[in-house]
Amino acid sequence: MDDDVLVIEGVAHQYNFSPDNFVDPHVGPLIGETLYALHRRTGGPAYTLDRETYMNGAGPERIGRALLAESQTDIICYHETPIYGQFFDGGSALWVGEEMRRLWPNRVLTYGAVSPLRPGAVDRVDELVDEHEVTALKLYPIDLVEGRVTGLDMGDPEVCFPVFQRAVERGLTVVAIHKALPVGPGPVEALRSADVEAAAVAFPQLTFEVVHGGMAFVEETAVQIEAFPNIMINLEATTNMLRYAPRRFAEAIGAFLERGGADRLIWATGCNAVHPRPVIEAFWDFEMPRDLVEGHGYPELTREIKIDVLGRNFLRMHGMDEDVVRARIAGDEFDTGDLAEPWGGLLDAAAAP
Repeated sequence: MDDDVLVIEGVAHQYNFSPDNFVDPHVGPLIGETLYALHRRTGGPAYTLDRETYMNGAGPERIGRALLAESQTDIICYHETPIYGQFFDGGSALWVGEEMRRLWPNRVLTYGAVSPLRPGAVDRVDELVDEHEVTALKLYPIDLVEGRVTGLDMGDPEVCFPVFQRAVERGLTVVAIHKALPVGPGPVEALRSADVEAAAVAFPQLTFEVVHGGMAFVEETAVQIEAFPNIMINLEATTNMLRYAPRRFAEAIGAFLERGGADRLIWATGCNAVHPRPVIEAFWDFEMPRDLVEGHGYPELTREIKIDVLGRNFLRMHGMDEDVVRARIAGDEFDTGDLAEPWGGLLDAAAAP
């Protein structure tokens, strides 16, 4: 791909599937095994992290270098997650992103997690801003409340709106909300994105990222970006279909583009869910299937659209100047055209093709 394209990883995580991090000793391992199977299927032998490292936490330096040294990624946005019903650390601990930001302050941003169903959620926004200097908030649509798995309605004026209001008051402009992709048991309805509409109307000052947009509920999500100017689609996990289900990826992104969403799509791979390099390269080489263009009226996935998706849309969403970002990272250790070996050599020798 072109060396001058700015690539921003819209979601980086660290998974910790060690037994002492499972709230439920039965559900936790199932989630870990499912995601590791996806990791192997997406990466193939050349990009599959060894099992022990994946399950016990790859660590901030290994994840950061997988993105910045081993792929074409220039900027990382790390997401903490509040999946407290399944993982004691919430599923993706904030300290990992903070350590990455300490190592590479010009290349790393962080989103901080809030669970509105838990006490102190509004105060948590203050803590994230004051103590952790986050760029945005991250919410999950399901939590465990008094022993019961409970769906979260983003349009609830009593539960969620106080969190969004405090975000506005503290100068935050973006709220990312996990949708479409289940992580453990919970009501399917909570994974739909319809409830984001009420929040988008009530808080026009905020931009709402629908994370995993395209993994499910494609048409209703596509309609949202046509109707609501402050809803964006984060393509985490959807992009990984480029490696194992490219037709499904084409149908999803084609529906978004057909609704005028070229400037509303945020690139993400979810690293360390997968290694980012093969997914980035598959996207850069991807062409919309002719039958979808001619039969469904889907637009071509042009070079300019790819550049927007890979980085410029993220910059616009956060009001960041591309020239300023490029100047900050110029001349550092990652400002090179050479890519290092995947996962620092920690590949799973038993990975299936």
